[in-house]
Amino acid sequence: MNDLSDSAPAQSPRQATVERNTKETQITVSLDLDGTGKLDVETGLPFLDHMLDQVARHGLVDLHIRATGDLDIDAHHTVEDIGITLGQAMNKALDKTGIRRYGHAYVPLDEALSRVVIDFSGRPGLEFHCPFVKGTVGNFDVDLFYEFFQGFVNHALVTLHIDNIRGKNAHHQIETIFKAFGRAMRMAVELDARQAGVIPSTKGSL
Repeated sequence: MNDLSDSAPAQSPRQATVERNTKETQITVSLDLDGTGKLDVETGLPFLDHMLDQVARHGLVDLHIRATGDLDIDAHHTVEDIGITLGQAMNKALDKTGIRRYGHAYVPLDEALSRVVIDFSGRPGLEFHCPFVKGTVGNFDVDLFYEFFQGFVNHALVTLHIDNIRGKNAHHQIETIFKAFGRAMRMAVELDARQAGVIPSTKGSL
């Protein structure tokens, strides 16, 4: 008969909620890394909401996001601060013990193709190479996606390489980026039974 005292402890929930309140934005992000792809989001920016849906669905994370910002000026502060708050929630939710650490994904959408590679290295770094064919999608400034990912990287403490390899439609380009980001993140935070209890680094820490 097994001694229950020798049983492995249950995995603690990989969840976090972070609030960010400034004179420019008020943001709440709740994240469950072991979710099923559910999204509950209100940012005031429908195109960004659509992209965050790709992250949740393809990353199999549950996201609850509420954001109020100075959209009467422009979307810059809101988009950047959502990236920051999502990064903070990721850093808070993730115990790096036993994770795969690295993730990558290629995702196509019709003529568009993007590649995302992520490393939960503990070191912030962003390489963003995305020659968008248009400066806006609807009334959304596509340059703000760089600010979103820079905010995420700085606070999740990850190295992130994003490359749009080809595309003739800006919506398609961006959607492949966010789908690939979700897929790469899902791979990287997945628990690897072969290195249970081990930090995936020769340094012994991340």
